[in-house]
Amino acid sequence: MTTGVRRRMGVEERRQQLIGVALELFSRRSPDDVSIDEIASAAGISRPLVYHYFPSKLSLYEAALSRAADDLASRFAEPREGPLGARLVRVMGRYFDFVDEHGPGFSALMRGGPAVGSSTTNALIDSVRQAAYEQILSHMGAVDPPARLELVVRSWISLAESTALIWLDGRRIPRAGLETQLVHDFAALCAVAAAHDEELGALLRDLLKDEPGDGPFVDLVTRLVALAR
Repeated sequence: MTTGVRRRMGVEERRQQLIGVALELFSRRSPDDVSIDEIASAAGISRPLVYHYFPSKLSLYEAALSRAADDLASRFAEPREGPLGARLVRVMGRYFDFVDEHGPGFSALMRGGPAVGSSTTNALIDSVRQAAYEQILSHMGAVDPPARLELVVRSWISLAESTALIWLDGRRIPRAGLETQLVHDFAALCAVAAAHDEELGALLRDLLKDEPGDGPFVDLVTRLVALAR
């Protein structure tokens, strides 16, 4: 009878395994609460071997958060096809998928903490925000965006972060409703800014031509009209 021989992983393969294990643990608990011993045990290796691939606890956490940041940034990518409202609904769906899958890690990353408060992780957060900002402007076809549109997009990204963090704290509001509300928030912020900026107003009017009668933007207008009655 022959026994199986465990294949030895290469350096990069082992590093990627440890990053994956760390992210899996971060999906259940804050990075500050996850020890190297737990990561080693989950990976089936010894604590010293973890340090062979990552010189410090922080370096492993930064590598794991870097992968998570790339994943989160990719959630904002969307082909520039179809109405803007529908695209934003899909983006918000993927964004909340990530938040749902990585709740404790997302919360710790955005709120800061000993394990995630380094300059490297702060730069990762900034890179995600910048990627989201650029993607939203791309959705709008804004090559040289007006200053007020830049303000709207950055404000909305901050609002999406805050909304996700509040949702994680008890999940008292249905997720689907929040996704729609955030798309409505974006439309409302754009409309208010456009009232003070003709260039932005022209851009919005052009985008709204493609919006269907049952889209999220028209839905918002219907709700607002109902409130005014």
